[in-house]
Amino acid sequence: MTMSIGILGAAGRMGRAIATAAGEAGLAIAGGVDRDGVVSGGPADAVSLAAIADVLIDFSMPDALEANLALAIASGTPILIGTTGLQPEHHAAIDRAAEQVAVLQTANTSLGVNVLRGLVEQAARILGTDWDIEIVEMHHRHKLDSPSGTALLLGASANVGRGAASTTELNRFDRMREGPHAREEGGIYYASLRGGSVAGDHQVVFASEGERIELGHRAESRAIFARGALRGAVWLAGKPAGRYSMADALGFA
Repeated sequence: MTMSIGILGAAGRMGRAIATAAGEAGLAIAGGVDRDGVVSGGPADAVSLAAIADVLIDFSMPDALEANLALAIASGTPILIGTTGLQPEHHAAIDRAAEQVAVLQTANTSLGVNVLRGLVEQAARILGTDWDIEIVEMHHRHKLDSPSGTALLLGASANVGRGAASTTELNRFDRMREGPHAREEGGIYYASLRGGSVAGDHQVVFASEGERIELGHRAESRAIFARGALRGAVWLAGKPAGRYSMADALGFA
């Protein structure tokens, strides 16, 4: 039996890319819901769509997250959340939902970025705080959140590698500091660029006296994220309630 997928945020760039990739992979689209709640290609309403889908994929907006989680809980349908720009209250809502339904939340679904995460964590562990860390990302002119969710994901890996108390402890976003020093020792700094049609470039720079290590990933099209999302969704279908990551889906955990 062909797995069917419900797309939340179906009219957006990622929603359309997922629909295309699903067709190429032989997966069925149960239907889609756009940001205005309009359902296309399936049942007449979102509740009915969630009920017939084997898994939901959400690439909508942060302000739609709680309603989408409620759909998943009510129908018992696992949900993969790829929406970025999430705040602490959104993650708290995901944690609550994961007590009742399977939820996979990730800021990036590509295989390459998830490999990069592991490399960044390992490098940060080996190099320690004697090496400065700068994370530089660039996206298309329409991207709203900054730093990107992927940049924060890579920063979280660096925090873990350095043994920080949390995945955000060493993050620094403001360079306007008083005194002679441009950066705080041990801080993980971010720079965001926006322009053109860039799908997503990320570079993590480890810099020390006289040498530098650069680890990076360049997305050449949204198709890589769509294929990764489908891979995660296929893995998630049928899983028990809980909060999962792409590392779980890819066997890295």
